[in-house]
Amino acid sequence: MKKNNNTGLHEECGVFGIYDLSGNDVAPTVYYGLFALQHRGQESCGIAVSDTEGPFGNMDSKKGMGLVNEVFIGDEVEKMKGNIGVGHVRYSTAGESTIANAQPLVLNYAKGTLGLAHNGNLTNAPQLRRELSQTGAIFQTTIDTETIAYIIARERIQSETIEEACAKTMDKLKGAYSTIIMSPRKLIAFRDPCGFKPLCIGKRDNAYIFASESCALDTIGAEFVRDVEPGEVVWVTKEEGLQSDRSRCVEEKDRGRCIFEYIYFARPDSYIDGMGVYKSRILAGKYLAMDSPVEADLVTGVPESGNCAALGFAMESGIPYEMGFYKNSYVGRTFIKPKQTMRENAVMVKLNAMKDVIKGKRVVMVDDSIVRGTTCDRIVSMLRDAGASEVHVRIASPPFLWPCYFGTDVPEREHLIAYKRSIEDIRKIIGADSLAYLREERLPEICNGLSICKGCFNGKYPVEPPTEDIRGNHDE
Repeated sequence: MKKNNNTGLHEECGVFGIYDLSGNDVAPTVYYGLFALQHRGQESCGIAVSDTEGPFGNMDSKKGMGLVNEVFIGDEVEKMKGNIGVGHVRYSTAGESTIANAQPLVLNYAKGTLGLAHNGNLTNAPQLRRELSQTGAIFQTTIDTETIAYIIARERIQSETIEEACAKTMDKLKGAYSTIIMSPRKLIAFRDPCGFKPLCIGKRDNAYIFASESCALDTIGAEFVRDVEPGEVVWVTKEEGLQSDRSRCVEEKDRGRCIFEYIYFARPDSYIDGMGVYKSRILAGKYLAMDSPVEADLVTGVPESGNCAALGFAMESGIPYEMGFYKNSYVGRTFIKPKQTMRENAVMVKLNAMKDVIKGKRVVMVDDSIVRGTTCDRIVSMLRDAGASEVHVRIASPPFLWPCYFGTDVPEREHLIAYKRSIEDIRKIIGADSLAYLREERLPEICNGLSICKGCFNGKYPVEPPTEDIRGNHDE
């Protein structure tokens, strides 16, 4: 497993798929859709396309390590011909960070060719891989997506249609999976019954689109149609357009969307299951101000994830909102630096406190979360060095106390700063004058009462956690 030196939260990936029923090439659209989803993963990306009127098994794919505009350069995208396609951006929470694990996966089997892109973690992946291996499967990657692909391929042999095979596959999967599949003549998407990860449907002219977030639809000029329901299988054919099977959907009370989509992962201009992400974060800030008020001169957010909640705090409290930090958008990801000292320096290069704004002021600093605390204490110190007279930290989520097994990079408990520590202990460690978290009971209120997963806060997961740790190495 890869060694993860990240100090913050990361999502596993973003998925995008399109079927242009008029026969137009879709690779450029997939490219821009992935560009809009780049925040969901920066380790690797890929695109696979096919011509639905061409010969079976003729898929053109390219994937590589790095950002979308680093992997696809020049006219590479324009050279990819096909009217159906899938794309993927990845950050690995399970499986190594290698080119072999980049997606989409393209699989040749008895019924043709499949291209798959997947977001989430399967909690029964080790058991499924062993079962498949014992019956002859040879794995080329260490990711869950290949397991899903093999099961679909085997179910397809016994099924009349690919969508039926996908539905049967869902019966064998446990955990989180928002998946898009390209077959020679169809585009299919399905979402686990809990709805851990988002997935939505769009339409542009005579093309249907599936995407992790609605912001990707906006980017390509598509109309938002609706979300894929948790437990639903949807598919697109040239003859009948969009079709659906909801036989595996469960009641709302049995669902469990990842709350961190609303708090941190998703772009603020996205809507997930009917709730605007921006509004969720504003509400989180307002509830922080209601429940944990403080006298101060200004409110500022830690860019970019804390900005919306900071604005909500300012709106509710009446304390002015100020731009307390400048963020250098051209700095690479801090967690890939090979030495701890280099990672610390990179954080300082990435953020700089605005001295003219901060000096002599009592500051409320709002951020989305504290994981290990190693970043938060440096940012508090940064404000003090800029002349802040007081620094009051407000966090737009409850304390992390448990790991996540469903695709969010929350490490094992001993690496969480809140584990076996009081809020006062944490306050001293990060060097703040006061510290307060969003109350757990506020979480349903910030997402319009939707059923959510709060396992990383209280250890109560919507489905049973795995008996084997399926995640990567989260050691410091």
